[in-house]
Amino acid sequence: MSEMTGSDSTQPARLLTASAAVALIVGIVIGAGIFKTPALVAGISGDAGWALTIWVVGALISMAGALCYAELCTAYPHAGGDYHFLRRAFGRDLAFMYAWARATIINTGSIALLAFVFGDYFSTLVPLGTHSSAIWALIVVLMLTMVNIAGIHASTGLQMLLLVLEVLGLLAVAVAGLFFGDPAAPATLSWFDKTPGAGALGLCLVFVLLTFGGWNESAYVSAEVKGGPRTMVGVIIISMLALTAIYLLVNLALMWGLGQQGLAGSKTAASSLVGMVFGPWAEKALGLSVAIAALTSINATMIVGARTNFALGRDWDSLHALGQWQTQVGAPRKALWAQALISIVLVLLGMQEADGFSAMVEFTAPVFWGFLFLVGVGVMWLRQTDPHTVRPFKVPLYPLLPLVFCGACAWLTYSSVNYAISQKAIHVSGWLIVSGVVALLLLRWRERRFDARRAAAVQAP
Repeated sequence: MSEMTGSDSTQPARLLTASAAVALIVGIVIGAGIFKTPALVAGISGDAGWALTIWVVGALISMAGALCYAELCTAYPHAGGDYHFLRRAFGRDLAFMYAWARATIINTGSIALLAFVFGDYFSTLVPLGTHSSAIWALIVVLMLTMVNIAGIHASTGLQMLLLVLEVLGLLAVAVAGLFFGDPAAPATLSWFDKTPGAGALGLCLVFVLLTFGGWNESAYVSAEVKGGPRTMVGVIIISMLALTAIYLLVNLALMWGLGQQGLAGSKTAASSLVGMVFGPWAEKALGLSVAIAALTSINATMIVGARTNFALGRDWDSLHALGQWQTQVGAPRKALWAQALISIVLVLLGMQEADGFSAMVEFTAPVFWGFLFLVGVGVMWLRQTDPHTVRPFKVPLYPLLPLVFCGACAWLTYSSVNYAISQKAIHVSGWLIVSGVVALLLLRWRERRFDARRAAAVQAP
Protein backbone atom coordinates (compact mmCIF):
# COMPACT_ATOMS: atom_id res chain seq x y z
CA MET A 1 0.00 0.00 0.00
CA SER A 2 1.34 3.40 -0.92
CA GLU A 3 2.12 5.99 1.71
CA MET A 4 -0.42 8.76 2.15
CA THR A 5 0.48 12.36 1.53
CA GLY A 6 -0.68 15.83 2.48
CA SER A 7 -2.75 15.81 5.62
CA ASP A 8 -2.98 12.01 5.60
CA SER A 9 -0.69 9.80 7.63
CA THR A 10 -0.24 6.11 8.18
CA GLN A 11 -0.55 6.39 11.96
CA PRO A 12 -2.30 8.63 14.49
CA ALA A 13 -0.34 11.19 16.48
CA ARG A 14 -0.40 11.57 20.25
CA LEU A 15 -2.86 14.47 20.47
CA LEU A 16 -5.15 13.19 23.26
CA THR A 17 -4.69 14.48 26.81
CA ALA A 18 -4.99 12.10 29.74
CA SER A 19 -8.06 13.92 31.07
CA ALA A 20 -9.78 13.66 27.67
CA ALA A 21 -9.00 9.94 27.56
CA VAL A 22 -10.51 9.46 31.02
CA ALA A 23 -13.62 11.39 29.93
CA LEU A 24 -13.87 9.15 26.88
CA ILE A 25 -13.69 5.90 28.87
CA VAL A 26 -15.97 7.02 31.71
CA GLY A 27 -18.44 8.49 29.23
CA ILE A 28 -18.69 5.33 27.16
CA VAL A 29 -19.27 3.18 30.28
CA ILE A 30 -21.82 5.34 32.09
CA GLY A 31 -25.00 4.96 30.12
CA ALA A 32 -28.62 4.25 30.80
CA GLY A 33 -27.59 1.13 32.75
CA ILE A 34 -26.82 2.94 35.98
CA PHE A 35 -30.37 4.34 35.97
CA LYS A 36 -31.88 0.81 35.73
CA THR A 37 -29.47 -1.78 37.14
CA PRO A 38 -29.49 -0.70 40.85
CA ALA A 39 -33.22 -1.49 41.13
CA LEU A 40 -32.76 -4.87 39.43
CA VAL A 41 -29.85 -5.85 41.69
CA ALA A 42 -31.67 -4.66 44.82
CA GLY A 43 -34.80 -6.60 43.87
CA ILE A 44 -33.04 -9.86 42.96
CA SER A 45 -30.62 -9.85 45.91
CA GLY A 46 -33.18 -8.69 48.48
CA ASP A 47 -30.42 -7.40 50.74
CA ALA A 48 -28.58 -4.06 50.72
CA GLY A 49 -25.32 -5.54 52.00
CA TRP A 50 -25.22 -8.23 49.33
CA ALA A 51 -26.29 -5.78 46.63
CA LEU A 52 -23.38 -3.43 47.37
CA THR A 53 -21.01 -6.40 47.66
CA ILE A 54 -21.99 -7.52 44.16
CA TRP A 55 -21.21 -4.05 42.83
CA VAL A 56 -17.78 -4.20 44.50
CA VAL A 57 -17.12 -7.68 43.06
CA GLY A 58 -18.18 -6.44 39.61
CA ALA A 59 -15.78 -3.52 39.96
CA LEU A 60 -12.91 -5.83 40.96
CA ILE A 61 -13.53 -8.18 38.01
CA SER A 62 -13.70 -5.20 35.67
CA MET A 63 -10.46 -3.87 37.15
CA ALA A 64 -8.82 -7.25 36.51
CA GLY A 65 -9.83 -6.97 32.87
CA ALA A 66 -8.71 -3.35 32.70
CA LEU A 67 -5.25 -4.30 34.00
CA CYS A 68 -5.02 -6.98 31.28
CA TYR A 69 -5.80 -4.30 28.74
CA ALA A 70 -3.22 -2.00 30.33
CA GLU A 71 -0.52 -4.58 29.58
CA LEU A 72 -1.69 -4.98 25.99
CA CYS A 73 -2.11 -1.21 25.45
CA THR A 74 1.41 -0.46 26.63
CA ALA A 75 3.06 -3.35 24.79
CA TYR A 76 1.10 -2.93 21.54
CA PRO A 77 -0.29 0.64 21.35
CA HIS A 78 -2.44 0.88 18.24
CA ALA A 79 -5.58 2.63 17.04
CA GLY A 80 -7.02 -0.83 16.30
CA GLY A 81 -7.37 -1.59 20.01
CA ASP A 82 -8.49 -5.12 20.83
CA TYR A 83 -8.83 -5.81 17.09
CA HIS A 84 -5.06 -5.28 16.91
CA PHE A 85 -4.45 -7.46 19.98
CA LEU A 86 -6.44 -10.30 18.42
CA ARG A 87 -4.51 -9.87 15.18
CA ARG A 88 -1.17 -10.09 16.99
CA ALA A 89 -2.23 -13.16 18.93
CA PHE A 90 -4.37 -15.14 16.48
CA GLY A 91 -3.96 -13.65 13.01
CA ARG A 92 -5.87 -11.18 10.88
CA ASP A 93 -8.65 -13.55 9.80
CA LEU A 94 -9.98 -14.00 13.34
CA ALA A 95 -9.41 -10.32 14.04
CA PHE A 96 -11.42 -9.45 10.93
CA MET A 97 -14.38 -11.43 12.28
CA TYR A 98 -14.34 -9.29 15.41
CA ALA A 99 -14.00 -6.07 13.42
CA TRP A 100 -16.89 -7.17 11.18
CA ALA A 101 -19.11 -7.72 14.21
CA ARG A 102 -18.18 -4.32 15.65
CA ALA A 103 -18.63 -2.47 12.37
CA THR A 104 -21.94 -4.03 11.34
CA ILE A 105 -23.84 -4.47 14.61
CA ILE A 106 -22.03 -4.13 17.92
CA ASN A 107 -20.78 -0.53 17.70
CA THR A 108 -23.07 0.83 15.01
CA GLY A 109 -26.07 -0.89 16.59
CA SER A 110 -25.23 0.69 19.94
CA ILE A 111 -24.98 4.10 18.26
CA ALA A 112 -28.39 3.61 16.63
CA LEU A 113 -30.07 2.35 19.82
CA LEU A 114 -28.68 5.19 21.92
CA ALA A 115 -29.75 7.65 19.24
CA PHE A 116 -33.30 6.29 19.62
CA VAL A 117 -33.04 6.77 23.41
CA PHE A 118 -32.17 10.41 22.80
CA GLY A 119 -34.88 10.66 20.14
CA ASP A 120 -37.55 9.27 22.47
CA TYR A 121 -36.77 11.95 25.04
CA PHE A 122 -36.45 14.87 22.66
CA SER A 123 -39.64 13.91 20.84
CA THR A 124 -41.53 14.76 24.03
CA LEU A 125 -40.08 18.28 23.84
CA VAL A 126 -39.99 18.88 20.08
CA PRO A 127 -42.08 16.32 18.17
CA LEU A 128 -41.15 15.95 14.50
CA GLY A 129 -44.06 13.98 13.13
CA THR A 130 -44.94 10.30 12.92
CA HIS A 131 -41.36 9.05 13.10
CA SER A 132 -40.11 11.74 15.45
CA SER A 133 -37.76 9.49 17.45
CA ALA A 134 -36.13 8.13 14.30
CA ILE A 135 -35.75 11.62 12.82
CA TRP A 136 -34.06 12.86 15.99
CA ALA A 137 -31.88 9.73 15.95
CA LEU A 138 -30.75 10.50 12.39
CA ILE A 139 -30.04 14.12 13.33
CA VAL A 140 -27.91 13.03 16.30
CA VAL A 141 -25.90 10.50 14.26
CA LEU A 142 -25.15 13.09 11.58
CA MET A 143 -24.36 15.94 13.98
CA LEU A 144 -22.02 13.89 16.19
CA THR A 145 -20.33 12.42 13.11
CA MET A 146 -19.63 15.96 11.91
CA VAL A 147 -18.15 16.83 15.31
CA ASN A 148 -15.86 13.80 15.06
CA ILE A 149 -14.97 14.70 11.46
CA ALA A 150 -13.81 18.07 12.80
CA GLY A 151 -11.15 16.22 14.78
CA ILE A 152 -10.14 14.71 18.09
CA HIS A 153 -10.06 18.06 19.92
CA ALA A 154 -13.65 18.85 18.94
CA SER A 155 -14.96 15.38 19.79
CA THR A 156 -13.16 15.10 23.12
CA GLY A 157 -14.07 18.69 24.04
CA LEU A 158 -17.73 17.83 23.54
CA GLN A 159 -17.17 14.57 25.42
CA MET A 160 -15.83 16.36 28.49
CA LEU A 161 -18.73 18.83 28.48
CA LEU A 162 -21.34 16.08 28.18
CA LEU A 163 -19.64 14.02 30.88
CA VAL A 164 -19.68 16.96 33.31
CA LEU A 165 -23.42 17.39 32.74
CA GLU A 166 -23.99 13.64 33.13
CA VAL A 167 -22.01 13.44 36.37
CA LEU A 168 -23.84 16.48 37.74
CA GLY A 169 -27.11 14.59 37.23
CA LEU A 170 -25.74 11.59 39.11
CA LEU A 171 -24.44 13.84 41.89
CA ALA A 172 -27.95 15.28 42.20
CA VAL A 173 -29.18 11.72 42.78
CA ALA A 174 -26.47 11.21 45.40
CA VAL A 175 -27.30 14.42 47.25
CA ALA A 176 -31.03 13.71 47.14
CA GLY A 177 -30.63 10.20 48.53
CA LEU A 178 -27.93 10.74 51.14
CA PHE A 179 -29.18 14.02 52.62
CA PHE A 180 -32.85 14.58 51.75
CA GLY A 181 -34.42 11.16 51.18
CA ASP A 182 -37.15 9.43 53.14
CA PRO A 183 -36.00 9.53 56.82
CA ALA A 184 -37.58 6.13 57.42
CA ALA A 185 -35.90 4.49 54.41
CA PRO A 186 -32.51 3.59 55.99
CA ALA A 187 -34.28 1.57 58.68
CA THR A 188 -35.75 -0.72 56.01
CA LEU A 189 -32.34 -1.76 54.70
CA SER A 190 -31.08 -5.22 55.60
CA TRP A 191 -27.33 -5.72 55.82
CA PHE A 192 -26.42 -9.36 55.19
CA ASP A 193 -29.53 -10.53 57.06
CA LYS A 194 -30.35 -13.05 54.35
CA THR A 195 -28.10 -14.68 51.78
CA PRO A 196 -29.44 -14.90 48.23
CA GLY A 197 -29.02 -18.15 46.32
CA ALA A 198 -26.08 -18.69 44.00
CA GLY A 199 -28.32 -18.26 40.96
CA ALA A 200 -29.62 -14.90 42.18
CA LEU A 201 -26.11 -13.66 42.98
CA GLY A 202 -24.90 -14.78 39.57
CA LEU A 203 -27.74 -13.00 37.79
CA CYS A 204 -27.04 -9.81 39.75
CA LEU A 205 -23.37 -10.00 38.80
CA VAL A 206 -24.27 -10.36 35.13
CA PHE A 207 -26.25 -7.10 35.29
CA VAL A 208 -23.44 -5.34 37.17
CA LEU A 209 -20.74 -6.46 34.73
CA LEU A 210 -22.88 -5.34 31.81
CA THR A 211 -23.27 -1.92 33.46
CA PHE A 212 -19.47 -1.71 33.81
CA GLY A 213 -19.06 -2.77 30.18
CA GLY A 214 -17.22 -0.51 27.78
CA TRP A 215 -13.92 0.08 29.61
CA ASN A 216 -12.18 -2.13 27.00
CA GLU A 217 -12.67 0.68 24.48
CA SER A 218 -9.72 2.42 26.16
CA ALA A 219 -7.49 0.30 23.92
CA TYR A 220 -8.55 2.24 20.83
CA VAL A 221 -6.88 5.45 21.97
CA SER A 222 -3.72 3.80 23.33
CA ALA A 223 -1.64 5.19 20.43
CA GLU A 224 -3.02 8.73 20.81
CA VAL A 225 -2.60 9.57 24.50
CA LYS A 226 0.13 12.09 25.27
CA GLY A 227 2.85 10.74 27.53
CA GLY A 228 2.97 7.23 26.13
CA PRO A 229 2.46 3.87 27.86
CA ARG A 230 2.80 4.94 31.49
CA THR A 231 0.19 7.65 31.04
CA MET A 232 -2.14 5.09 29.46
CA VAL A 233 -1.89 2.86 32.54
CA GLY A 234 -2.86 5.79 34.73
CA VAL A 235 -5.77 6.66 32.43
CA ILE A 236 -7.17 3.13 32.66
CA ILE A 237 -6.79 2.82 36.44
CA ILE A 238 -8.18 6.32 37.17
CA SER A 239 -11.14 5.65 34.88
CA MET A 240 -11.99 2.40 36.66
CA LEU A 241 -11.64 3.96 40.11
CA ALA A 242 -13.86 6.88 39.08
CA LEU A 243 -16.50 4.53 37.67
CA THR A 244 -16.45 2.40 40.81
CA ALA A 245 -16.83 5.44 43.07
CA ILE A 246 -19.71 6.87 41.01
CA TYR A 247 -21.58 3.56 40.84
CA LEU A 248 -21.22 2.79 44.55
CA LEU A 249 -22.24 6.33 45.50
CA VAL A 250 -25.36 6.22 43.31
CA ASN A 251 -26.37 2.80 44.65
CA LEU A 252 -25.91 3.83 48.27
CA ALA A 253 -27.87 7.03 47.69
CA LEU A 254 -30.78 5.17 46.05
CA MET A 255 -30.87 2.67 48.92
CA TRP A 256 -30.63 5.38 51.59
CA GLY A 257 -33.21 7.60 49.93
CA LEU A 258 -35.83 5.03 48.86
CA GLY A 259 -35.25 2.06 51.13
CA GLN A 260 -34.98 -1.59 50.16
CA GLN A 261 -38.50 -2.10 48.85
CA GLY A 262 -38.77 1.38 47.38
CA LEU A 263 -35.67 0.84 45.26
CA ALA A 264 -36.50 -2.73 44.28
CA GLY A 265 -40.02 -1.80 43.22
CA SER A 266 -39.18 1.28 41.18
CA LYS A 267 -38.69 1.26 37.40
CA THR A 268 -37.37 4.83 37.46
CA ALA A 269 -35.62 4.90 40.83
CA ALA A 270 -33.31 7.86 40.21
CA SER A 271 -36.06 10.04 38.73
CA SER A 272 -38.47 9.07 41.51
CA LEU A 273 -35.92 10.00 44.17
CA VAL A 274 -35.03 13.45 42.85
CA GLY A 275 -38.70 14.11 42.11
CA MET A 276 -39.64 13.23 45.68
CA VAL A 277 -36.92 15.47 47.11
CA PHE A 278 -36.77 18.44 44.73
CA GLY A 279 -40.13 18.35 42.96
CA PRO A 280 -41.51 17.44 39.51
CA TRP A 281 -39.15 19.84 37.69
CA ALA A 282 -36.14 17.89 39.01
CA GLU A 283 -37.66 14.61 37.86
CA LYS A 284 -38.02 16.03 34.35
CA ALA A 285 -34.48 17.42 34.50
CA LEU A 286 -33.09 14.00 35.37
CA GLY A 287 -34.83 12.68 32.29
CA LEU A 288 -32.59 15.09 30.41
CA SER A 289 -29.62 13.42 32.13
CA VAL A 290 -30.61 10.13 30.49
CA ALA A 291 -30.64 11.87 27.11
CA ILE A 292 -27.24 13.42 27.87
CA ALA A 293 -25.92 9.99 28.90
CA ALA A 294 -27.04 8.68 25.53
CA LEU A 295 -25.23 11.51 23.72
CA THR A 296 -22.09 10.93 25.79
CA SER A 297 -22.01 7.23 24.97
CA ILE A 298 -22.78 7.82 21.27
CA ASN A 299 -19.95 10.31 20.90
CA ALA A 300 -17.45 8.05 22.67
CA THR A 301 -18.59 5.01 20.69
CA MET A 302 -18.11 6.93 17.45
CA ILE A 303 -14.57 7.89 18.43
CA VAL A 304 -13.43 4.35 19.20
CA GLY A 305 -15.59 2.53 16.65
CA ALA A 306 -14.13 4.41 13.68
CA ARG A 307 -10.66 3.38 14.77
CA THR A 308 -11.54 -0.28 14.22
CA ASN A 309 -12.49 0.59 10.65
CA PHE A 310 -9.22 2.51 10.27
CA ALA A 311 -7.21 -0.51 11.45
CA LEU A 312 -9.02 -2.71 8.93
CA GLY A 313 -8.05 -0.29 6.20
CA ARG A 314 -4.40 -0.54 7.25
CA ASP A 315 -4.44 -4.35 7.23
CA TRP A 316 -6.40 -5.05 4.02
CA ASP A 317 -5.54 -3.51 0.64
CA SER A 318 -9.15 -3.90 -0.49
CA LEU A 319 -10.23 -1.55 2.31
CA HIS A 320 -7.36 0.89 2.00
CA ALA A 321 -9.69 3.90 1.79
CA LEU A 322 -10.66 3.34 5.43
CA GLY A 323 -7.01 3.39 6.47
CA GLN A 324 -6.49 7.11 5.87
CA TRP A 325 -5.71 9.26 8.90
CA GLN A 326 -5.98 13.03 8.86
CA THR A 327 -3.04 14.06 11.04
CA GLN A 328 -3.94 17.73 11.37
CA VAL A 329 -7.25 16.96 13.08
CA GLY A 330 -6.44 13.50 14.49
CA ALA A 331 -9.34 11.61 12.93
CA PRO A 332 -9.93 8.85 10.36
CA ARG A 333 -12.57 10.72 8.36
CA LYS A 334 -13.47 8.03 5.83
CA ALA A 335 -13.73 5.45 8.60
CA LEU A 336 -16.08 7.81 10.44
CA TRP A 337 -18.27 8.26 7.36
CA ALA A 338 -18.44 4.49 6.85
CA GLN A 339 -19.53 4.07 10.47
CA ALA A 340 -22.14 6.82 10.11
CA LEU A 341 -23.57 5.23 6.96
CA ILE A 342 -24.05 1.85 8.66
CA SER A 343 -25.55 3.53 11.74
CA ILE A 344 -28.02 5.45 9.58
CA VAL A 345 -29.07 2.22 7.84
CA LEU A 346 -29.66 0.65 11.25
CA VAL A 347 -31.70 3.67 12.40
CA LEU A 348 -33.87 3.30 9.29
CA LEU A 349 -34.23 -0.41 10.06
CA GLY A 350 -35.22 0.45 13.62
CA MET A 351 -37.81 2.89 12.28
CA GLN A 352 -39.60 -0.04 10.65
CA GLU A 353 -39.33 -2.51 13.53
CA ALA A 354 -37.99 -0.92 16.72
CA ASP A 355 -38.44 -3.92 19.03
CA GLY A 356 -36.98 -6.35 16.52
CA PHE A 357 -34.00 -4.09 15.89
CA SER A 358 -33.35 -3.70 19.62
CA ALA A 359 -33.47 -7.47 20.06
CA MET A 360 -31.13 -7.97 17.12
CA VAL A 361 -28.46 -5.82 18.78
CA GLU A 362 -29.07 -7.41 22.19
CA PHE A 363 -28.69 -10.96 20.89
CA THR A 364 -25.23 -10.32 19.44
CA ALA A 365 -23.87 -10.22 23.01
CA PRO A 366 -22.48 -13.81 22.80
CA VAL A 367 -20.24 -12.74 19.92
CA PHE A 368 -18.93 -9.70 21.80
CA TRP A 369 -18.17 -11.53 25.04
CA GLY A 370 -16.69 -14.48 23.16
CA PHE A 371 -14.15 -12.22 21.47
CA LEU A 372 -13.34 -10.45 24.75
CA PHE A 373 -12.60 -13.90 26.20
CA LEU A 374 -10.10 -14.39 23.36
CA VAL A 375 -8.47 -11.04 24.18
CA GLY A 376 -7.95 -12.30 27.74
CA VAL A 377 -6.44 -15.51 26.40
CA GLY A 378 -4.30 -13.33 24.13
CA VAL A 379 -2.59 -11.73 27.16
CA MET A 380 -1.25 -15.13 28.21
CA TRP A 381 -0.65 -16.36 24.65
CA LEU A 382 1.44 -13.31 23.70
CA ARG A 383 3.49 -13.66 26.88
CA GLN A 384 4.53 -17.09 25.56
CA THR A 385 4.81 -16.43 21.82
CA ASP A 386 6.19 -12.87 21.93
CA PRO A 387 8.31 -12.73 25.10
CA HIS A 388 10.86 -10.24 23.74
CA THR A 389 8.42 -7.35 23.26
CA VAL A 390 8.99 -4.69 25.90
CA ARG A 391 6.08 -4.56 28.33
CA PRO A 392 6.20 -1.24 30.23
CA PHE A 393 3.38 -2.55 32.41
CA LYS A 394 2.67 -6.15 33.34
CA VAL A 395 -0.53 -7.47 34.87
CA PRO A 396 0.03 -7.99 38.61
CA LEU A 397 -0.68 -11.41 40.13
CA TYR A 398 -0.14 -13.02 36.71
CA PRO A 399 -1.71 -15.36 35.61
CA LEU A 400 -4.47 -15.06 38.24
CA LEU A 401 -5.98 -11.78 37.02
CA PRO A 402 -6.07 -12.80 33.33
CA LEU A 403 -7.73 -16.06 34.37
CA VAL A 404 -10.32 -14.14 36.42
CA PHE A 405 -11.03 -11.93 33.41
CA CYS A 406 -11.26 -14.91 31.06
CA GLY A 407 -13.56 -16.68 33.50
CA ALA A 408 -15.88 -13.66 33.70
CA CYS A 409 -16.00 -13.32 29.90
CA ALA A 410 -16.64 -17.06 29.47
CA TRP A 411 -19.46 -16.88 31.99
CA LEU A 412 -21.02 -13.84 30.30
CA THR A 413 -20.73 -15.60 26.94
CA TYR A 414 -22.50 -18.64 28.39
CA SER A 415 -25.17 -16.50 30.06
CA SER A 416 -25.87 -14.48 26.92
CA VAL A 417 -26.04 -17.67 24.82
CA ASN A 418 -28.54 -19.18 27.25
CA TYR A 419 -30.61 -16.00 27.22
CA ALA A 420 -30.62 -15.89 23.43
CA ILE A 421 -31.65 -19.57 23.31
CA SER A 422 -34.44 -18.94 25.82
CA GLN A 423 -35.73 -16.15 23.56
CA LYS A 424 -35.32 -18.37 20.47
CA ALA A 425 -32.89 -15.82 19.05
CA ILE A 426 -29.48 -17.50 19.06
CA HIS A 427 -29.69 -17.47 15.27
CA VAL A 428 -28.95 -13.71 15.38
CA SER A 429 -25.39 -14.38 16.59
CA GLY A 430 -25.17 -17.28 14.14
CA TRP A 431 -26.10 -15.08 11.19
CA LEU A 432 -23.60 -12.43 12.31
CA ILE A 433 -20.81 -15.03 12.31
CA VAL A 434 -21.90 -16.52 8.97
CA SER A 435 -22.05 -13.09 7.33
CA GLY A 436 -18.56 -12.38 8.68
CA VAL A 437 -17.21 -15.60 7.19
CA VAL A 438 -18.77 -14.74 3.80
CA ALA A 439 -17.31 -11.21 3.97
CA LEU A 440 -13.90 -12.64 4.89
CA LEU A 441 -13.93 -15.06 1.94
CA LEU A 442 -14.86 -12.24 -0.46
CA LEU A 443 -12.17 -10.02 1.01
CA ARG A 444 -9.50 -12.68 0.70
CA TRP A 445 -10.54 -13.24 -2.93
CA ARG A 446 -10.10 -9.53 -3.63
CA GLU A 447 -6.75 -9.54 -1.84
CA ARG A 448 -5.51 -12.31 -4.14
CA ARG A 449 -6.53 -10.19 -7.14
CA PHE A 450 -4.59 -7.24 -5.71
CA ASP A 451 -1.53 -9.47 -5.17
CA ALA A 452 -1.80 -10.81 -8.73
CA ARG A 453 -1.94 -7.27 -10.15
CA ARG A 454 1.10 -6.22 -8.14
CA ALA A 455 3.04 -9.28 -9.27
CA ALA A 456 2.12 -8.60 -12.89
CA ALA A 457 3.19 -4.94 -12.54
CA VAL A 458 6.57 -6.00 -11.14
CA GLN A 459 7.17 -8.47 -13.98
CA ALA A 460 6.14 -6.02 -16.70
CA PRO A 461 9.10 -4.49 -18.62
